[in-house]
Amino acid sequence: MTNAKCIYVVDDDDEIRTLLKTYLEKHQFTVLTADSGEAFLANFRAEQEVDLVILDIMLPGQDGFAVCRSLRTQSQVPVIMLTANSDEMDRIIGLEIGADDYLAKPFNPRELLARIKAILRRMEHTEVIEIAPVAHRFYRFAQFTLDTLSRELHFKDEKESLSGADYNLLMLFLTHPGAVLTRELIAENTRGRDSAPLDRFIDVHVSRLRQRLREDARQPQLIKTIRGQGYILTASVEAISDAR
Repeated sequence: MTNAKCIYVVDDDDEIRTLLKTYLEKHQFTVLTADSGEAFLANFRAEQEVDLVILDIMLPGQDGFAVCRSLRTQSQVPVIMLTANSDEMDRIIGLEIGADDYLAKPFNPRELLARIKAILRRMEHTEVIEIAPVAHRFYRFAQFTLDTLSRELHFKDEKESLSGADYNLLMLFLTHPGAVLTRELIAENTRGRDSAPLDRFIDVHVSRLRQRLREDARQPQLIKTIRGQGYILTASVEAISDAR
């Protein structure tokens, strides 16, 4: 790396903060540290060049999930979450709220370094689709209507609110009907980051959206898998300004 990248380590364990600071500085990173989520968020607002955040989940005060949610309201900086909990639910929650990767404690610093470098490389080279601001309130496709104002998906006489992640993924498909979207491209454009090494998250995310679209899991018709390439929305889409 020609220019030193800045890593922010947020962990209440003094030993881990010191170990990571020493190790990462040895590998030519600039390292900032904080022992709480509150301290990190206050200082992060003043920092101009943070390239990646290493964020412990079990923090005093605001936990890592709350900190990540707050961070995502102001920045798309990559986040690697650390946890001592082996429960996969932590990983799923972390990814859903915008984390890029997840590492269980205890971990090998060399593995963390490899993941940091991989994420930074992908941030420099991943293609991003330019999505124009939503120009129409409603999108009709198949038997569905999406209201972009309320973020509600209407199906016949039923309606349900979509989460931010599900809404963003559906909008990506609706604004690119008939185009094959790779899993990497979906990850970058819905979460601001690349999918690997936790690329199964994208498959789970698409599967969850299919369920909302009443798809048959064995033979989905609206969002089809193109083996070795990605996913495609097969329905035609009509964008309209009102529901008449």
